[in-house]
Amino acid sequence: MSVFKTILVVDDDQSIVELLRDFLENDNFQVMTACDTAQAWDIFKQNSIHCIVLDIMMPGQNGFEFCRRIRGESHIPILFLSARSDDVDKIRGLTLGGDDYIVKTASPGEIVARVKAVLRRSASPQQMDSRVLDYGRIKLNLSTREVLVDGNNVVLTPKEYELLRLFAEHPRHVFSYEQLLAKFWDGVGDRHTIRVHLSRLREKIEADPNQPIFLVNVWGVGYRFEGG
Repeated sequence: MSVFKTILVVDDDQSIVELLRDFLENDNFQVMTACDTAQAWDIFKQNSIHCIVLDIMMPGQNGFEFCRRIRGESHIPILFLSARSDDVDKIRGLTLGGDDYIVKTASPGEIVARVKAVLRRSASPQQMDSRVLDYGRIKLNLSTREVLVDGNNVVLTPKEYELLRLFAEHPRHVFSYEQLLAKFWDGVGDRHTIRVHLSRLREKIEADPNQPIFLVNVWGVGYRFEGG
């Protein structure tokens, strides 16, 4: 991993910050740290940050609110780091635009591995492809990574775009939960993770997200894309 990748660790627990700094720097990351979101925002605005590892419960503005603020300006990968393993918190974090949700019982080595995984997914270059995938209401321009729904440009996060591209390139192919976890989350996660991301994607591309006609659930198996 390139030494030029800079990770911002935001946590008010100094012991966790120092532990993650040691492990990340050992993997040749540059590390910047903040003890609250006010300090984190200043660092984010003044530096080139490639990924944020973000605690949820902190004094002042919490991690959820900070994620929403970041998403108003950037699609930089955000990994939530929380002492709570509740599905409610996990779903909320992913819905707000988080790329991963890690419980603090995870080892520092696992956290570093998941940082590296999300950076690979967000920065891996795509082969030049001039195709436009046209499914009527939905069009994907693979060279510009633009997505049009009813002629209007729709802004997707990098992961949402890659998910949609995979489905659109393989219409009617059923992708299982396990296949999606392996491809986009390095096998780490659960069905809730996938459901939240697909739900968020449906809200952007479906006329009625509750009655999807493109991203269809195959009950108990996974999802497929109905290309029409």
